[in-house]
Amino acid sequence: MSPRGCAGWTLPSNKDSHDLATNQPLKSFLFAQYWLRLPDYNCSKRRVRQDNECSLREPNRSSRNMTSVLERGLKPSWSWLGVDIYRVFHLAAVFGLTCVLLKVIQLYHRRQELIKAFSSFPSHPTHWLYGHVHELLQGEILNKTELWSQKYPYAFPLWFGSFSAFLNITHPDYAKAVFARGDPKDNVSYRHIVPWIGKGLLVLHGPKWYQHRKLLTPGFHYDILKLYVPLIADSTKVMLDKWEQLITQEKSVELFEHVSLMTLDSIMKCAFSYQSNCQTDRENSYIRAVFDLSYLVDQRLRIFPYHNDLIYWLSPHGFQFRKACQLAHRHTDKVIRERKESLKDEREREKVQKKRHLDFLDILLHAKDENGAGLSDEDLRAEVDTFMFEGHDTTASGISWLLYCMALYPEHQQRCREEIKEILGDRTTIQWDDLGKMTYSTMCIKESFRLYPPVPGVSRQLSKPITFHDGRTLPEGSLVAVSIYLIHRNPSMWKDPLVFDPWRFSPENVSDRHSHAFLPFAAGSRNCIGQQFAMTELKVA
Repeated sequence: MSPRGCAGWTLPSNKDSHDLATNQPLKSFLFAQYWLRLPDYNCSKRRVRQDNECSLREPNRSSRNMTSVLERGLKPSWSWLGVDIYRVFHLAAVFGLTCVLLKVIQLYHRRQELIKAFSSFPSHPTHWLYGHVHELLQGEILNKTELWSQKYPYAFPLWFGSFSAFLNITHPDYAKAVFARGDPKDNVSYRHIVPWIGKGLLVLHGPKWYQHRKLLTPGFHYDILKLYVPLIADSTKVMLDKWEQLITQEKSVELFEHVSLMTLDSIMKCAFSYQSNCQTDRENSYIRAVFDLSYLVDQRLRIFPYHNDLIYWLSPHGFQFRKACQLAHRHTDKVIRERKESLKDEREREKVQKKRHLDFLDILLHAKDENGAGLSDEDLRAEVDTFMFEGHDTTASGISWLLYCMALYPEHQQRCREEIKEILGDRTTIQWDDLGKMTYSTMCIKESFRLYPPVPGVSRQLSKPITFHDGRTLPEGSLVAVSIYLIHRNPSMWKDPLVFDPWRFSPENVSDRHSHAFLPFAAGSRNCIGQQFAMTELKVA
């Protein structure tokens, strides 16, 4: 019997039929609803109505249950565990927008504080988003800042983006005011090397810096350094022998790479008493890691987007950096662990004390403060890694620039050669006592440092407000960068600053010069602790 005549039911119209035909999900849903809601027809003979309508009976329980299940399954689920998902999305959106708004307000206040702090220091026009970054392209930063320093003497701000700025100092008077204090290194540029070198003397500040400085100072005493001279001389001889072979090939030689390997070889001998043979065997994994890390740190400082931790960590260079860090740390930890184990043996301890020389690690392991406390394993690793970083790369740069100057000015090269030949006489190896006699060679080294400082600048974060000699001030927390490169070329301090003239460092000329006009190793309490080691290596090489 057709349900057309059943009370409460109608068949769809032609238009509805067309809609159903073109809407498959809706058609399936209504089809299921139709058959599940179709009542049981019981056309009872005893209750036949005159209009021939069949009587309807209520659907049974199983039919109702199936209907409710199907309805729940076909309805979209917009709640989780009784929580309306629309409400969750709404709250999340409000929270996200609030965080963004607060960050924008924070950055706005940060920029206003910087603008106010540097208001008395005019600078080159900046871009609202990039600051000066778009003009300080890789390899151009020194040339650009040298040009700007002529227009803005003493100091001028450098903006790295909209919310980070340094006061770039180019005059000795300003540098003297900064170095007279004990302000810590800034937390912007130096933090990039912390994953490698840890919190060693380079980045420490406060009481812990003072403790480490006091414990490490004996390691750079003249009595220790004089024992390093034969080790450095051996490494230098290996490098020179390589050059003798390379020049027969009638090809140019890239000096810096060879010099870097030589300084690494020297450092390994002086720090660990370890014969790395890295100059002839490139397969040493630790040497390769240190070499790579030095390059990657310099690369990250030069590429502005890499200053962001997330961007760098996701980049291929970030992955390479982490891998090299792990390798370097494993090696350093192993050396420290083995050396500490050997010192537990009383006989081994006596051997160490009778050694021809104490290496840097021996000195660190035996160092104790006035309370008898030494360095922890973490501190030991940080100081060894810091020594490796600072001791080879900057020294290699200094030696390379010195060789460049000697090649550029052969008359000075010849005079240095004659001086050294006269000092050595019939000997073929240099000794500690010879270094103090190298008067003209030392003057050439210092003039090379003046024109091409291995460390072109250092930075500090002010721990309290500072007032400069001209009355201008900076508040606490400001970042200052002392440009050693620009101070060394400041025409108010140096006559004809671009001319290579070793006689600038004759005793009579040095006595009349500003105390902070020459800063190859910085100045003040946080000056370079290894400057005598570096000068020793340059003179020997």
